[in-house]
Amino acid sequence: ENIVSMYEGNSNLFWAERLGQQIDLPDLWVKLCGNSHTGSFKDLGMTVLVSVVKQMMRDGASVRAVACASTGDTSAALAAYAAAAGIPAVIFLPQGKVSPAQLIQPIANGAHVLALDTDFDGCMEIVKDVTQDDSLYLANSMNSLRVEGQKTVAIEIVQQFDWEAPDWIVIPVGNLGNISALYKGLKLMLDLGIIHRMPRLAAAQVEKANPFYLSYRNGFVEKATIQASQTLASAIQIGNPVSYEKAVQAVQETNGLVEQVSEDELANAAAIADNTGMYTCPHTGAALAALFKLRARGVIQRDARVVVISTAHGLKFTPFKVGYHEGTLNEVESRFANPPVYLPADAGVVKETIQRKLSF
Repeated sequence: ENIVSMYEGNSNLFWAERLGQQIDLPDLWVKLCGNSHTGSFKDLGMTVLVSVVKQMMRDGASVRAVACASTGDTSAALAAYAAAAGIPAVIFLPQGKVSPAQLIQPIANGAHVLALDTDFDGCMEIVKDVTQDDSLYLANSMNSLRVEGQKTVAIEIVQQFDWEAPDWIVIPVGNLGNISALYKGLKLMLDLGIIHRMPRLAAAQVEKANPFYLSYRNGFVEKATIQASQTLASAIQIGNPVSYEKAVQAVQETNGLVEQVSEDELANAAAIADNTGMYTCPHTGAALAALFKLRARGVIQRDARVVVISTAHGLKFTPFKVGYHEGTLNEVESRFANPPVYLPADAGVVKETIQRKLSF
């Protein structure tokens, strides 16, 4: 009776046939986690966490509200699920660093939104401090309840392949909770004998927020932390990821790797995917750009079955799309820009323009 669900999960696994043809990878799939209640994979974790908190409150725990620091998607998911449960939510966001759609989601769901003059890492430090008070329950991915929910994406992928594991899973990473959860779900199925081999995990970061990539390059000898710079992939603009140790295990135990991509690479990769019918967020663009690089180098072979995790819906990042097609994104050459053509209301001019467009 205390389960809080909005029918999350079971997101579609899309065969990216046309995109795969462009990089000579016929068995390419995209797991569209953005096709969920609040538009991102974070719903999978919040159904578990908020359900447990609701039960705790019923059992007399001192919890009065839930709280999280966020770059956008976590706050949207927490606010929605907390509202459904009737639990107050307090949201810490880095001021001016989330998309308008991500900002309005927790506001619309009635959360107490605090826009702090810092970055995500600064918000994270503050939320860890204030949640030392037992009345405020921490809902970030360092809370294992989130991982328990998010690990189901691994189970869904394997189930959708008739209980066969893919060869590679490519995933964009920031705070590293998602790759940790993905690995936990895969390891569970391996231990239970549901799958008989582990997919290789490829973590994708952006050059402007690449601490995990830097750690990978030094052999994970020490954790790299940086001051993340502003990036189009705002949800992974994190310089000190909290799930670092779990993510290191995920990469090492799967013979995985970490790749980094530029702003130009992620934006154009997203545009290429959009031209095949998808509508990708910038973070999915980062994962696709990493895939393109790994495929070009021959790290990922032609006969591999590859799944790219699309973490959020592109509709949450409309300014990114508009900026790309207007050619106004910093550090991006919009090679596939498709701006509207403005014409007079003249049938002759319209016909001439269409014919010119359709001439190959």
